[in-house]
Amino acid sequence: MKKWVRSSFLVMLACFGLLLLVACGDKEELQNVKVGEVTRSIFYAPQYVAISKGFFEEEGLNVELSTIAGGDKTMTALLSDGIDIALVGSETSIYVSAQGANDPIKNFAQLTQTDGTFLVSREKIDNFSWDMLNGTTFLGQRKGGMPQMTGEFVLKKHGIDPQADLELIQNIDFANISTAFASGTGDFVQLFEPTASVFEQEGVGYIVASFGTESGHLPYTVFMAKDSYMNENPEVIEKFTRAIKKAQDFVYESSAEEVAEAIQPFFEDTDVELIATVVERYKSQESFAKDPILDEAEWNNLQDIMEEAGELPKRMDYNELVDTSFAEKVSE
Repeated sequence: MKKWVRSSFLVMLACFGLLLLVACGDKEELQNVKVGEVTRSIFYAPQYVAISKGFFEEEGLNVELSTIAGGDKTMTALLSDGIDIALVGSETSIYVSAQGANDPIKNFAQLTQTDGTFLVSREKIDNFSWDMLNGTTFLGQRKGGMPQMTGEFVLKKHGIDPQADLELIQNIDFANISTAFASGTGDFVQLFEPTASVFEQEGVGYIVASFGTESGHLPYTVFMAKDSYMNENPEVIEKFTRAIKKAQDFVYESSAEEVAEAIQPFFEDTDVELIATVVERYKSQESFAKDPILDEAEWNNLQDIMEEAGELPKRMDYNELVDTSFAEKVSE
């Protein structure tokens, strides 16, 4: 009897050791992918969901995420192989291509499909209309950036000339815009979340309109990579895109509270309740893309907005800078 017990124990130890080896082997087999995001934002919730819920690991990928402030710096990191994949606005790929890049940048998976900013008023307005901005001071975003271009596009859509009908301030660094408004600069300001909701909670300002709903669908934030990297690593791109699709499904199939809990580790200084409020706001206006496919209509809308702002170097063919083959495959 003792001999049988001893043998069984040895077998159990051997099996346990084998399981450890397999587990360690699986961990070692994860392929590293360096991803650079242009900023840390709840607007990018599906990306953090893909990490926290293990969707990348399920695909055999270990994502090393870094935050690189500014679209130009993010693209520099991508072009110099400091990162493999960039999460940034599609307009950056147009700027790079217009300069004659030898290794084109390809947009392959869309994360957000609307502008992510909101119009915040210093005073509470019950019945807001856009013509209320006439003659006011408007604290906008950095000139040449997608938020500012979208903001001007929406103003013009409502018959407001940003250069003539109001005092437009756009020479303040992105990181200091909210501070400037809180300090008394401007009657209206264009802000991302969660700052807009924080200001509302504190009585500093009040959300009166969404630039996202006003500007329509466009490839606001997209995963992109160099053409050479995609050609050399098609399996990585497909696995990465599939993980993003899983995360997009999770975001829309789960409550805002569940999403907030999943991404809270990426926003340790923000209350989970506030995160949930922001997630719900973005979900309700469908700012998060429901699939990673960047369609041609969105691409054309992006270039129309850039052209209207006088920032489009030249119109770029959709098929030259967009590759939807991976997104379409994982969305079937």
